[in-house]
Amino acid sequence: MSDEKSSSLKREIGVIGAIGMGLGSIIGTGVFVSIGIAAGLIGTSVVLAVVLAAFVAICNGLNSAQLAANHPVSGGTYEYGYKYLNPGLGFIAGWMFLLAKTASAATAALGFSGYFIQLFGLSSKLLIPLALFSVFVLTVIVFNGIRRSNTANLIIVSITIFSLLFFIISGLPLAFSSTGLNHFFPVFPATPAAIPNLLQATALMFVAYTGYGRIATMGEEVKDPEKTIPQAMIITLFISMLLYLGVALVAVGVVGSEALSLATLTAAPLEQVANHLALPGSNGVIALGAMTAMLGVLLNLILGLSRVVFAMGKRHDMPRFLSRLNTTQTTPTFAVISVGIAIALLVLMGNVKTTWSFSAFTVLIYYFITNLAALKLSPEERLYSPILAYIGLGACLFLAFWIEPQIIFLGIGLMVIGWIWRLIIQYSMES
Repeated sequence: MSDEKSSSLKREIGVIGAIGMGLGSIIGTGVFVSIGIAAGLIGTSVVLAVVLAAFVAICNGLNSAQLAANHPVSGGTYEYGYKYLNPGLGFIAGWMFLLAKTASAATAALGFSGYFIQLFGLSSKLLIPLALFSVFVLTVIVFNGIRRSNTANLIIVSITIFSLLFFIISGLPLAFSSTGLNHFFPVFPATPAAIPNLLQATALMFVAYTGYGRIATMGEEVKDPEKTIPQAMIITLFISMLLYLGVALVAVGVVGSEALSLATLTAAPLEQVANHLALPGSNGVIALGAMTAMLGVLLNLILGLSRVVFAMGKRHDMPRFLSRLNTTQTTPTFAVISVGIAIALLVLMGNVKTTWSFSAFTVLIYYFITNLAALKLSPEERLYSPILAYIGLGACLFLAFWIEPQIIFLGIGLMVIGWIWRLIIQYSMES
């Protein structure tokens, strides 16, 4: 067996599995936690933020799809940057992906813990220990290979979608009652900070859609990637947009944006909404769906992150041992372990708003590079108009700088650290 063959992952994922991975990555932290964070910024206009974020996500998703269809390997924009731009931008894309999604994974773990605590009435002191335990369990599942991970993911996604449909159907009558409709006014706050807050909320909600990128980062494991990846991304985005809009309308209509944002302090805002629903056991159903959703996101993030670390290890942008596979060629063992440790360290921050905001800035830079790479596709490689790439590129760069200044400075600082890391690695290889 050649070295090249021995460092390639097996193609085991079809369209249904890819959609499941995408939905498992999207329908989680965004719908169960970040809607509350966005409501705290822009009030009832959180519904508008969900729509604007969906538009940006469609542009980015279609560009990711055509890149993945033409270059179906593990690594996502890290690989696209290398192929269509230059090694420097490719590395920055990979580095920002690692930062962004590690923060998202930590948020998901904390969100799972928050809903678990609310459901069983446990002490808030258990928030971090329970989150760390969930990271450990999901890392072990991923360690055992993609096939088992895919099965676990499909079970998780099914439970989550059922709970969200239950939430929407049972909450719509209340949301559109005379009392509920009053919660949608004023439609847009008449304050000087309204526009900046809307843009920041849109940036935070955009991150909630970006799980579709997990399909691209696992391109090396997808069957018939030229057809499977675009189909899976489009279907995944369509389903998730409908669910997000439904949940946002019900959440705001039932309790109002102020109560929704305050509930985010418990990391379990939708459970607070469920307490107002007429159907018995509503809060239990929502909490169960939330917990499975967070676990699904965490599972898919560990998968996606480990594949990017694996790809960076193969190019020597990370230590070479991170590109080693197990004997069955199904799992990059050291990459999975390192990702689990990194997520656990961020969980120790214990604050969902901080981890989610950091994820927002870094993922927007990542998708800026994605769109830049999409502009380099040849006419024969293009699946969609280059206008989509220009819109996605401009929107990502614009929204990135409406995040809190301290988060922006932290993100830029870590970008510089990553660049220095790459220079050290290159220097050590040359000497």
